Amino acid sequence: MIYETVAAVDLGSNSFRLQVGRVVDDQIYTLDSLKEPVRLASGLNAEKRLDAPSQERALDALRLFGERLRGLDPRAVRAVATNALRVAKNSAEFLPLAEEALGFPIEIIAGREEARLIYLGASHSLPSAAHKRLVIDIGGGSTEFIIGKRHEPQLMESLYMGCVSYTLRFFPDRKIDRKRLREAQVAAAKEIELIARDYQRLGWKEAVGSSGSARAIADVLELNNLNPKGESGITRVGLERLCELLVKAGSAEALDLPGVKGDRLPVLPGGIAIMSAIFEELGIERMTYSDGALRLGVLYDLLGRFHHLDMRDSTVAQFRRRYQVEADQVERVEATALSALTQLAEGAPAESDVQFLSWATRLHEIGISVAHNAYHKHGAYILTYADMPGFSKKDQARLAMVVLGHRGKLEKLGSMVAVDSVWQLIFCLRLAVLLHRTRDDRVLPAWRVGLLGTGFRVELPAEWLSANPWTAAALSDEAAVWLRSGRDYLVVKTDSSGMAV
Repeated sequence: MIYETVAAVDLGSNSFRLQVGRVVDDQIYTLDSLKEPVRLASGLNAEKRLDAPSQERALDALRLFGERLRGLDPRAVRAVATNALRVAKNSAEFLPLAEEALGFPIEIIAGREEARLIYLGASHSLPSAAHKRLVIDIGGGSTEFIIGKRHEPQLMESLYMGCVSYTLRFFPDRKIDRKRLREAQVAAAKEIELIARDYQRLGWKEAVGSSGSARAIADVLELNNLNPKGESGITRVGLERLCELLVKAGSAEALDLPGVKGDRLPVLPGGIAIMSAIFEELGIERMTYSDGALRLGVLYDLLGRFHHLDMRDSTVAQFRRRYQVEADQVERVEATALSALTQLAEGAPAESDVQFLSWATRLHEIGISVAHNAYHKHGAYILTYADMPGFSKKDQARLAMVVLGHRGKLEKLGSMVAVDSVWQLIFCLRLAVLLHRTRDDRVLPAWRVGLLGTGFRVELPAEWLSANPWTAAALSDEAAVWLRSGRDYLVVKTDSSGMAV
């Protein structure tokens, strides 16, 4: 289904932003936007835990956004959280409160997924071009670097440095002198140095800044004629002149220049230091600016899902190729697993359950590329920690859980599997793998499954079970595994009419 109105929420390390758009002919036109300077990253204490005041600011902003979003279909809204919640050790405690305040689920996305979405947003707001672009987004807690062509990113990286974190680290009392500014620039340069060679090797024709820091710097340079020859955007000469003015002023607050907005002022020094280091390390002379960034990227990614152009499908296909998954076996197992899920749901399984079971089925053997022994554990590890474009960390954790649980003891899952739907996915995948252990195209008999108390019921013809003692024994062992985990599992033998015998 395609929705007329879609919305994206960006829980950034500096600001929380909401963008509501109208979909017209596969294009998104902004209807409404809200911004709240939450400064979430400034609430991270020495133990990397969000303090109470920053949490309250965040919840107040999300309640405000929630009022605007009220009435929208949950499938038309996507909320993502970035670096501050990636690194916060108490993010798991804070997230349920945040979701309650907003009224919608919130995904904590990985740095490279953030980079992919930023590029998608920037590319949709820039004129079409055949050349490669370098897009740089300085956020509150991280900076993303992406080289891409048209709407396709080719190289992505996220570095742990942002305008909030660097301002707090190098200018804690808001005082600025040449020594402090240089220390901030050198620290940023050391981070960029790690990726510079790969980016310069790939190359780009146009450098583009996106998001708040780039916009603020560009505005100051343009409005104060700091760029040479009246150039627009950000230039190396303009940055050098701005740094001199900043040192001379002694603080951002004393920087009496048109274009410096009040909400951006407190974190401007960190942003300037990072941008200066980027120009120096990557040899950039001039940078243009794009209004589109993470929020717009989230909206276009959401639009892609409506058109069945889900990035997650592409990622799964890529992983299958990378880990050389046996296609014929996957097709057999997937068909049986999805049939089981349909039966459990009495013909109407939730779309998200179908998606996740299909992805888990296609990826359940990726661990064999590491070692056959305990391959389900290897697969779960890969799915937990790999960069998977389109997937949130929560999505990856769910996939990993199903793959981990598809064979062996169930006690290893412990209390991590909290919702029944995940148990159902695990049951369906385990049964499908068991029934196709021979890894050939032999036809299965008529079989049925259903819910039974806290567990499941499996019905198979008695005659077929007698003719396949290996599978019959495996089903008996399977029942014992489920019973040890505290869930029912009953294997029912049926006659030719389908009645229990």
